[in-house]
Amino acid sequence: MHQASDRRPTTDDHRLTTALMTIRRLKTYTGSQGYVYQYYFVGKRLAPTSDANEYIFDVTSDRKLTYAVSISLPHRVVAAWAESHGRPLADSEQYAAVKLRLFRAFDELEEMQAQGRQLQVDLQSLEESLASLGVE
Repeated sequence: MHQASDRRPTTDDHRLTTALMTIRRLKTYTGSQGYVYQYYFVGKRLAPTSDANEYIFDVTSDRKLTYAVSISLPHRVVAAWAESHGRPLADSEQYAAVKLRLFRAFDELEEMQAQGRQLQVDLQSLEESLASLGVE
């Protein structure tokens, strides 16, 4: 007879699978420069400067070398948008603006790995991104 402490996890143990494995959704984007990028969202954290949220993506254009791209969304930019629109910006709207900033870098930068590792969303690009999505 096995006691609870003797129980060995099996591949059918959902709790173990959830705790040990994070599934990343690898996505593809074709930039206007002709490069095909694959990327996935790694996470969001308070930026080291503490005046912005930092969104981190892992990116590859050749399936061999993966590098991190960090996109900062300053708190002052989010606050300015909220003040001019009379409502707070939802987390999903912030993520959408950040993702569109990533796409803009894919489209505009010839050397993404060399030039696009540290990006920022300013108020103008936030307004333009959200307007393109119909967010008022």
